[in-house]
Amino acid sequence: MSASSTGIQTVTVKNMTNREFLAHYAQPGRVGLSGGVTLVDQAIRRAERHLDEHARWGEWSHAFIFEGVRVDGHHWLIESDLQFLHKHIQLGVQENRVDKYFDEGVYTALAVLDFGLNDALAKRVVCEGLEMTANRTRYSLRELVGTLVALRYKQLRGRENILSRERSLFCSAFVQHVFRNAGLDLVPGVNAKHTAPEDLARSSVPHTMYILRRESSSSKLEEIERRTRRRVRARIRLLKKRNR
Repeated sequence: MSASSTGIQTVTVKNMTNREFLAHYAQPGRVGLSGGVTLVDQAIRRAERHLDEHARWGEWSHAFIFEGVRVDGHHWLIESDLQFLHKHIQLGVQENRVDKYFDEGVYTALAVLDFGLNDALAKRVVCEGLEMTANRTRYSLRELVGTLVALRYKQLRGRENILSRERSLFCSAFVQHVFRNAGLDLVPGVNAKHTAPEDLARSSVPHTMYILRRESSSSKLEEIERRTRRRVRARIRLLKKRNR
């Protein structure tokens, strides 16, 4: 466990399955983060290295909002996502059961952010998310690309997304938009449609962050990338010496 004078606390959880972790920490109005192993997850995490002073990859590639337990006895969440199911495609803001994230081979890292919302504010956050579900807000790959560009050129982050579309939001932009509409700005100074999952994890708003991590192939990919960079730099130095 680590804490700071800013009111931000990090709690690393061990010896739990994804199911146990979410059953214990997911509550209405809390924010969920996941790190996955797909190529899209890797691309997002790599782009988030521009948020780190040491250019380390981000850990998070997706974000969502916990809705709470419904009459079916299952905990549900609200997210903007792309899902390709058998004979059915879901593109945009949608409700899903939390058990979507029980697969530990796919979701190798999970986090829950507790911003200490009271019952009224938590209800308002969930209602804002449901309103966007009812209005069929779309998932925007275009805006995600615009955000990846803005991560590289920081002067763009406070401006409108250059690829912005109406009624469209990708995952972390959806979370930021919902919270702002509910009266809480999680990432001040950053345009909602430029909000990356890693931005939410690094929010300056007082909160407790519960994290569950597992060894994954993604860490191996990062190590391969580091080794490749070192080899390239060594090769360049050798060529420079030969050309002197």
